[in-house]
Amino acid sequence: MSIEELEAEALRLDPKGRARLAGRLLESLDELSPDENLQIWAEEAERRAAATDAGRLSARSADAVFRDARERI
Repeated sequence: MSIEELEAEALRLDPKGRARLAGRLLESLDELSPDENLQIWAEEAERRAAATDAGRLSARSADAVFRDARERI
């Protein structure tokens, strides 16, 4: 079963089932070793950098994000 098929099946669960599955998946990430965690975050950073460079992901400065957040509270 591919990740796409698994995802589609998970999305067919009722809300309680999805919440239970999400909780268990999040808990499983706590079991990663520091090296595994570092590897996953490094891959994600590379993916986001490539998406930004290709124009598929927009970015905003931290100042703009914090300014907007302050205006909302």
